[in-house]
Amino acid sequence: MPEIKNIIFDLGGVLMNIDYDRTTSAFLKLGVTDFKEMYSQVSANKVFEKFETGHISEDHFYDHMANKGSKPLNPLQVRDAWNAMILDFRLESFQFLKTLKTKYNLYLLSNTNVIHKSAFEKIYIQQTGLTSIDIFFTKTYYSHILGLRKPNSNIFEFVLEDAGLVPEETLFIDDSSGNVITAKKSGIKTHLLLPGEKIENLDYDII
Repeated sequence: MPEIKNIIFDLGGVLMNIDYDRTTSAFLKLGVTDFKEMYSQVSANKVFEKFETGHISEDHFYDHMANKGSKPLNPLQVRDAWNAMILDFRLESFQFLKTLKTKYNLYLLSNTNVIHKSAFEKIYIQQTGLTSIDIFFTKTYYSHILGLRKPNSNIFEFVLEDAGLVPEETLFIDDSSGNVITAKKSGIKTHLLLPGEKIENLDYDII
């Protein structure tokens, strides 16, 4: 069995605490009664897929959501409701990354968008005083910058090729089963991080 040399981490639900229900509730208060059908941890409609792959702009996203409520929504209302899911960073997990970096090449692969990235970067600075989470990784991959999105197989193929990784020597950790299933089909070793699990408590020798 090949030795693990590389670890690819998801962000939300793995290194950062998120709560999708908070965003669903925030939009519901604005009169958007079908938000869960538009977006959730396991699915996204075409507009949200395009937004998370950078194929539509922030303004386009705001315009799209403007008439989804019981009355017209302004960009600030949409932004705050959309960001409601973002909580805080798991600082103990980030401290553990420093230990992992001595043994593995670390990468980040996140489905995100320009609004969320701006929001979580501000939260990270507030929590730590540091400027970016990118310093913990050999390279970071964000869906809205790549134009690709999990769980599609092409994003895993891109990362493997771009970083020069051997799939069998690479571990992918994510909290979404759909993402893990696709990564496994690409030959990558995987671990589905369950609710309550933390990366610092995993046994990397037996995964």
